[in-house]
Amino acid sequence: MSYVKLVDVTKRFGDVIAVNKLNIDIKEGECFSMLGPSGCGKTTTLRMVAGFEDLDDGEIYVGDSLLSSKAKGYYLPPEKRNFGMVFQAFAVWPHLTVYENVAFPLKLKGIKRDEIAKRTNEALKHTNLLEAAKKSPADLSGGGKQRVALARALAINPKVMLLDEPLSSLDPHLREEMRFEIKDLQKVYGFAIIYVTHDQAEAMALSDRILVMKLGIVQQIDTPLKVYNEPSNKFVFSFIGLSNFLNVKVANGNIIAGGSQALQFKEMPSDALKSEGEITLASRPSEIDFVSEGGVPGIVKRKAFLGEIIDYAVDVNGSEIRIQKGRRFIGPSIGSQCRLDFLRPHWYSLKD
Repeated sequence: MSYVKLVDVTKRFGDVIAVNKLNIDIKEGECFSMLGPSGCGKTTTLRMVAGFEDLDDGEIYVGDSLLSSKAKGYYLPPEKRNFGMVFQAFAVWPHLTVYENVAFPLKLKGIKRDEIAKRTNEALKHTNLLEAAKKSPADLSGGGKQRVALARALAINPKVMLLDEPLSSLDPHLREEMRFEIKDLQKVYGFAIIYVTHDQAEAMALSDRILVMKLGIVQQIDTPLKVYNEPSNKFVFSFIGLSNFLNVKVANGNIIAGGSQALQFKEMPSDALKSEGEITLASRPSEIDFVSEGGVPGIVKRKAFLGEIIDYAVDVNGSEIRIQKGRRFIGPSIGSQCRLDFLRPHWYSLKD
């Protein structure tokens, strides 16, 4: 059942269309992430849901309640939307204790003292901050400060939690720890999450579904697995995960790549793509094998040990192709000739 609903939502800044006729249905209790390069419109979309930006067209609903509609001249201000929001900056008040930081929004709402204490202590408990309640946020680590921001958002019992790059200022270890804590909090409180991030690993780990945007236009909305394995177009393939692109020739229906020999692949391009004469072969580094016969010829230019994997860079007719193998794999050495088998190729037009 749809809970947060955006219908033909559009936002302009002068002549620039930041978000163009965006339609989203987010389910109750769902974690929905928005991914895309800087300037694609994801943060603008989040700000429109929060009420910090008004729409130029379209409508936004939560449940059966209208939040914004330009055509109907209706706009519900942010403080009445009952959304929790956590920003990239910690945005905690250094002159207040941790407890006072979390309780402050409840005081502004005029909630009774006993209810404030109950909600604040509950939020501190679920964010592991009870022992730090009397401390200043300045005495906490980056992860601790972000927990304060989360607790403050939780205390209002939000219908929806809006998270805008909330972990990007933390170190990698803390980011990994906090992403799972956020997911655990969602299970406890049952709110929907709308999550904006540049970090694909965060989106993959947290999300039930992911939206990929480009220049204000939706490219794909799907589960993390489908966005990764079944990208809707070349942009999505390039943006999600590591990717290789190799332009190949098509002659008499055969693929020519890195030499003059006609090659066969387990998954061949469509007849329509073959008719273009030159197309793009796309592949993930983990989906390429070194083989002794057949395959695409190349020369190993780099071999780097990255802990659990060995990362190879192979030159194929001037294009760099990356291959990743387990650390125990005994592969070709730098400078040697090799042949590559693309196990799961994707095919795209050069026009894409």
